[in-house]
Amino acid sequence: MKYGFIITSGDPLAVADLACEVEDAGWDGAFYWDGICIGAFDTYDPWVVMAAMAMRTERVRIGAMLTPPARRRPWKLARETMTLDRLSNGRLVLPVGLGATDDGGFSKVGEPTDKKVRAELLDEGLDILTGLWSGEPFSYEGDYYRVEEMTFLPKPVQTPRIPIWVVGAWPSRKSMDRVLRYDGLLAYAMNRAPGYAAPDDIREMRRYVEENRESDTPFDIVWEGETPGDDPERAAGIVAPFAEAGATWWMESPWTPPNDPETLRERIRQGPPRPV
Repeated sequence: MKYGFIITSGDPLAVADLACEVEDAGWDGAFYWDGICIGAFDTYDPWVVMAAMAMRTERVRIGAMLTPPARRRPWKLARETMTLDRLSNGRLVLPVGLGATDDGGFSKVGEPTDKKVRAELLDEGLDILTGLWSGEPFSYEGDYYRVEEMTFLPKPVQTPRIPIWVVGAWPSRKSMDRVLRYDGLLAYAMNRAPGYAAPDDIREMRRYVEENRESDTPFDIVWEGETPGDDPERAAGIVAPFAEAGATWWMESPWTPPNDPETLRERIRQGPPRPV
């Protein structure tokens, strides 16, 4: 089990500083979030913020939880991710999904909000990303995107590609089969409100992946929640059932107040909820 911390508040300088704290406190990943215009939240561009995070850290994985390719042009995203992978010396991971339509980056600027369309855009966007990352001549003809032959250089540091984690909506076979083509899944249970997976769901997802994935490259199963940093035994007890079920990453995710930068700093310094 690896442990990431999602830095959910703070201006770019504060987030970069907190990412350094995440590394110093022994976490395995420092993550941010990807938004355009969500309510009254202070919102910063994730690629600029993660560049600052990369410059303040040396070891931890970095990424944004999560990026919806449906509202980002895939060739621009290919350039951003490759650049950040090189800046971080191969530490970027790309978590992706359909995205939340309460972000004004969908509904208020004319981007598609239909779930089926967003899923199709996700599939085409990922095809283009992986094709451009290859550093080989690449062209594409889809229902939504057309790419005349181009060669994107340089390639990312990581091979065979930057790891892609995809939302897996269990038990949707279509969603899970998309996951099988990539490098990890962000667990989501359709039969539980509001999508919170239980350890049994994680176990079933892991079994499905093991039985159906053809590649033997590493594969991650990611789950998130909150643990009490001042009670290590209880924190470890919260995480343990998910680890036993097959999750490989725990994301500490303080999405709701109190989650100001100083509160985040306190929890970061208390360290990840490892077994005691």
